[in-house]
Amino acid sequence: MADRVIFVCIVVLAAVYFYATAQIPSLEIGDPLGPKAFPRLLGIALLITGGMLLMEMWRARGKKRQEDASAPAVDRRVVMVISGVVVWTALYLSVFELLGYVIATSIYLLGLMAYFHPGRWVTNILSAVLFCVGSYVMFNYVLGVNLTKGILPF
Repeated sequence: MADRVIFVCIVVLAAVYFYATAQIPSLEIGDPLGPKAFPRLLGIALLITGGMLLMEMWRARGKKRQEDASAPAVDRRVVMVISGVVVWTALYLSVFELLGYVIATSIYLLGLMAYFHPGRWVTNILSAVLFCVGSYVMFNYVLGVNLTKGILPF
């Protein structure tokens, strides 16, 4: 049953994603592929993933579901951790424009690393800050992709 729910979620997500990519305006100058190429490629990958899941469900349709009876119950702690990560990500997305890429992403990564790797503060802080600064420099100065500055002056 879970595989069917996941399949429906993938198909709905792919449909919404393709609709959103259709709303991206086409540019007459610049890259011949335009800004729609990469998002559409991701949408195709999402549809292929859904198709693979559908094929797996089709192959297993005649087999008895013996493993379902022996499957462990859903652990409440796992559900709480996943819910916490979803809420933390929503909070990150809500302050992203205000704080900017470097600060918001550093705080986001530091929060996740502090939970999943507790007690390693120096490693967590260095990893979060160096990743954010390094990726900001790469995108902003090497690739020419402007990321939000937020409250930082650079």
